[in-house]
Amino acid sequence: MARIYRDAQGVPHVRATDVLDLAHGQGVAVGRDRAWQLEWLRRRATGTTVGVIGVAGEPWDRFAGRVRLVDTARRAFDALGAETRAFLTSYVDGVNAALADPTAVTPPELVVVGLRPEPWPAWMPLATFHAQQVLFADIGSTLWDRRVRAVLGDEAALLSHEGPLPAGSNAWAVGGGRTASGLPLIGGDPHRTFESPGVYHQVRLACEDPDDPFDVVGFTFTGVPGVQHFAHAGDVAWAITNAMADYQDLDDVGPDHDGPTVLPGVGFRGPSTELGDLGFEALLPLLRARTADDVDAAFEHWVEPVNNVVIADVHGTVRYRWAGRVPTRDAERRWTGWRTDRHRVDVGPDGQVVTANDRRGPESAEIGVEFAPPHRADRIRALLGDRTGLTVDDFTAIHDDALLGGLDALRHLAPARLAGWDGHMRADSADAAAYAAWRSALVTRIAAHPVLDPLRAPAPDPVVAPWFDVTVAVGLALPALAAAGTPFGIDLVETARLAEADVEASGWPATWGHTHVFAPTHAFDLGAEHEAPAVPGVPLSGDQDCVRCVGSLPGVGDRAYRGAVARYVWDLADRTAGGWVVPMGASGVPGDPHHLDQLPLWAEARLAPIVTDWALLRLDRS
Repeated sequence: MARIYRDAQGVPHVRATDVLDLAHGQGVAVGRDRAWQLEWLRRRATGTTVGVIGVAGEPWDRFAGRVRLVDTARRAFDALGAETRAFLTSYVDGVNAALADPTAVTPPELVVVGLRPEPWPAWMPLATFHAQQVLFADIGSTLWDRRVRAVLGDEAALLSHEGPLPAGSNAWAVGGGRTASGLPLIGGDPHRTFESPGVYHQVRLACEDPDDPFDVVGFTFTGVPGVQHFAHAGDVAWAITNAMADYQDLDDVGPDHDGPTVLPGVGFRGPSTELGDLGFEALLPLLRARTADDVDAAFEHWVEPVNNVVIADVHGTVRYRWAGRVPTRDAERRWTGWRTDRHRVDVGPDGQVVTANDRRGPESAEIGVEFAPPHRADRIRALLGDRTGLTVDDFTAIHDDALLGGLDALRHLAPARLAGWDGHMRADSADAAAYAAWRSALVTRIAAHPVLDPLRAPAPDPVVAPWFDVTVAVGLALPALAAAGTPFGIDLVETARLAEADVEASGWPATWGHTHVFAPTHAFDLGAEHEAPAVPGVPLSGDQDCVRCVGSLPGVGDRAYRGAVARYVWDLADRTAGGWVVPMGASGVPGDPHHLDQLPLWAEARLAPIVTDWALLRLDRS
């Protein structure tokens, strides 16, 4: 039977005799750490959240049924090869063993709602993964763009913000010729909505089968076996960012349409639903990877989200490619096949790769339409420069960089009191606070202009309501609006002056960190019946267009609702020289010592150590 060890942060290290034993042990570990979260994810995937949050769950539950999350997961499970199917089944057996353990601590959320977690069927990891990713791409933004084009016509582009509302990431790597060790380094952080518990579960998976040995540290989606996006296997490491590809389509359909829909009369088409494949054939090859070529080959199985992949190995390879299924289309946007050119690029020992959801070049234009602003990518490139002798500490410092991108477009409008501000959104900065307050006032005034009134109609469905908030849209598009001079005929100079007067009347805030605080969302926040477990609202540096991406919503509020849901540095010379961290902790159980113990590290952009010596770990209860 697999043995589960814990490090000082409570991260599970699973040690097993074979790959199925390992999968079972990983399932037990996540069941012990995240029982409430597993039940919530199961209900989201199956469209049964009303049993937890009441009528507030009805919109999501309808959507889950329309888009056929369960049907896609079941088809994908049935299509898996025998070994991968057995791997998932053993993992789910471990999950169910932990959930049924009468000695386990019951999370307070389950006590409050009076529930025991229901057993998972073997296909459930695919369903929970699909539920996490289905809104990651184009559904909300496509519906919003249709409204904006209908209302604003040629000026619709002014409300385009090259950046996703819920998604984003940074990843960068340098060759061994640029590092102190002589071997590559990889750094990165995925950006998502902050959730409590966190979306990622840190894990180490060590298989001691002499015919199938591997030892991998990385991050996994809670409820999904193996590691997917960010991991270090000793000889090779990898990271991803969202490639911002155009791989989902919405079409008007008649009442007889029997396929997936997102709304009545609006059909949905995506690679997973089309192929009955969620990319899980990549899981075992990733665990077994030894070289960049191995990781590259494993990602040939990937489906969605479509990602930029950064890979480095001990042989000195540093590679970029994109992974996933992107449809080819004819002039009428009918699907005609799948793109096959992954645009692999090896950069050499003195080279570097930087990807931050930005337009990389022709390879991006071939697969996508709208990308993130270049600010984060440009800043990382500037911080790397032509430096040599780079270390893990240097990469960690990049995580902490809070220079605000896009600020130049607004400087001419900003209050005179900010003329000497260095543009860094530090938590202790009074100037950053003043800028944010003025920016919010400016966004509020622009969003209230009558020319935008036709955009204020309710969203077609509550599930996509976040994309239909006019104030949010204006806040995200503010640099583009400022560059336009008089967008929609609005005098921005006068509006900016009035915004400054608004803040003057209400009082300038003391520091950015006074209002810009950690604010993860919890399932109970969606309904009114139960109170979410408390999480400290720690002050945070950074902002939407900083490398230290910690986003708020100008005009709506300064609370930090999204940003880095993990950070890591992978050192190919010494895995233990690197580090990793999540916003809260390994445990999803409030009151557990490891529920919030990583929050101080994460808030300060520091990393927890990666420990691989079994003698330095403690054996978990059997």
